Formats: sequence, C-alpha cells, structure tokens
Amino acid sequence: MTAPVNVAVGILMKPNGDVLLGQRPAGKPYDGYWEFPGGKVDPGETILEALKREFVEELGLTINSAEEWCGVEYVYPHAHVRLHFYISRDWSGEPQSLEGQAFAWQGAVGVEPLLPATIPLLEWLDLVRYGD
Repeated sequence: MTAPVNVAVGILMKPNGDVLLGQRPAGKPYDGYWEFPGGKVDPGETILEALKREFVEELGLTINSAEEWCGVEYVYPHAHVRLHFYISRDWSGEPQSLEGQAFAWQGAVGVEPLLPATIPLLEWLDLVRYGD
C-alpha cells in the first residue's frame, strides 16, 4: 500500500450549525458526490496553509481562523488519503463556484450521495453543534 496523501479539509460552520458541502466535479473520482471542501497539501505547506489556499482557489473565501478538529485515514479504490479536518466559524466572503462545482449548506438542505469518508463526520459534527 502506498503512503497516504495528506489532504486539508475545511468545515465552515454557520452559527445555526449548517456546514458547507461541495459537489465533486465531472472527471474526478466519485464525481457528483458531496464532500467537505479542501485539497491536497503541497510540499512545504502546513495543513492550515493548504486549507486557506484551497478555499481561495475553489470558493473565493478567506479563512480568517480555523481550529484543528480531527484526522481520518480512508482508503478509496483510487487513493489512500489522510484527511485533516479543521472547523472554521470565521471566514470572509461568500462561496463562489470557481471550479464549476455545486455547493450547499448542509442542515438547511440535505444532499446525496455523500463521499464515504464524509458520512461519519456529519454524525460527529452533531456533537460539536449540539453537545452530548
């Protein structure tokens, strides 16, 4: 098995608990599936730097602050990834579809299908939003 690819993943959380999900574009593995936005960490980048870069490139958003939340390794048929999740409640701008992807605020709208590694995270987020 190959070494995992580090991926920075951001969870934008509104005060009401809604979180932003993006739809994977056509031509990528699992196209049409919904996931939290983010992307691969480039050599020399910290996870947080990669997260901030990805949000500017994909959605035109500036992450002002984010807290490290959890890490998950997942083996897909096409890749072994180590997902580093950050929660941000402090960002600037409104999401824009800069790479042609759809996005939606989960909570106000339920979207499917979800990328397999995303499903347990939505359940765990309920603990962050609503407590035990």
